[in-house]
Amino acid sequence: MQDGAEEHIGTRVRIARNAAGLTQTELAGFLGRTEGWVQNVESGRFALDRYSLITAIAEVTDVDVVWLLGQPYRLRRAAGAMAHSYVPGVRAGLRRAGLILSGHPGLLPQAQATDTRSLAVRAAKANVARQAADLPHVAALLPPLVEDLNTELLVVQGPARETALRLLADTARTARMCLNQLGYPDLAWVAAEVAAGAATQLGDPVVKAAVAWDRCGALLHQASLPETVVVADAALRDLEPLASGSHVAEEVLSLRGALMLRAAVAEARQYRADAAWDRIDEALTDADRLGPEWHDVKRQTVFGRGTVAVHAAEVGVEVQSPDRGLNRVSDARIGQIPSRERRMHYAIDQARALRAMGRAPAAVTTLRAAAQEAPYYVYADPMARALVSELVRQGVPSQASSLSSLVKHMELMR
Repeated sequence: MQDGAEEHIGTRVRIARNAAGLTQTELAGFLGRTEGWVQNVESGRFALDRYSLITAIAEVTDVDVVWLLGQPYRLRRAAGAMAHSYVPGVRAGLRRAGLILSGHPGLLPQAQATDTRSLAVRAAKANVARQAADLPHVAALLPPLVEDLNTELLVVQGPARETALRLLADTARTARMCLNQLGYPDLAWVAAEVAAGAATQLGDPVVKAAVAWDRCGALLHQASLPETVVVADAALRDLEPLASGSHVAEEVLSLRGALMLRAAVAEARQYRADAAWDRIDEALTDADRLGPEWHDVKRQTVFGRGTVAVHAAEVGVEVQSPDRGLNRVSDARIGQIPSRERRMHYAIDQARALRAMGRAPAAVTTLRAAAQEAPYYVYADPMARALVSELVRQGVPSQASSLSSLVKHMELMR
């Protein structure tokens, strides 16, 4: 596990550049930057606060983005250590789930069988904790839930097994998000594949589309940007027969919009601004058809007008049009999104945008407020951490106390 206080991202950029046999001048040329800029990054004087730029460095130097970011972060405050302590149990449960879904013979239940209704209640609680951005709570709920679902798959047949498959797909998707946010992208991909295995056995196109959305999320965390677009577009094509006609099911419109947003972020991180904005606009069209009160918590995407605005803010930062991103969706009602996770995602990107627009004090207050509402989610977010590092370098005298608090709780200095 990396320790960001001892090794900043600039140190890892220097290691990667040297391993690739590149000079600072050569790396700068690939990135369209100056040698002085590379020197400042490697010395820690400049922070890397955009995924598009971090991804470009990783591609040029042929290293993993997650390694470059230094994830997972060893945070000792805000229940950080507790959240990580549950990861081995999640890993074991997902491994067995994969074996069970593959039909491997000889597997025996490792938990007492329980009734389907209680499993559904527990899966719903995990999703509630996920939407509350309470990563330690999600992590604590997952290991026994996954293992109990494994037992259910081994002992039931018929409609009961179909219900268990749906619950496993939903729970694995919750695990995918939690593991990505904790900094375990490889294990998050395993969770996405467990969800995909359950969806394949169900044969439900809506569940398959929801799982594709999670696959895209896992791919984005690994900076597999072309693959993200491919997966999103394939899922969109599969939804097309269900999305044609005058009476389209709300869940289909919602998933189509959510997949568009995944693709928009991937396009933005590849510096394809026009394509990214086109995807945002298509998603907004679907959100408008669903109405201002629609928020798809049931399928975990929380898709709606507010969530389109969340992604527009991120796109704006990545393509260096922060003001356009913040203003792309009118009357977004971010505060009414029934997901703290989505609201915190927006707050982080809003703070990044404000800093890019020269409004550093507002960036600090925005991020500080988010951290008070969902501390571990914010403290463990790579871009929030990069933003704080950049604000420290820049200096924000009017918000020195708030900035110092963020540094302390992110454990950026010890």
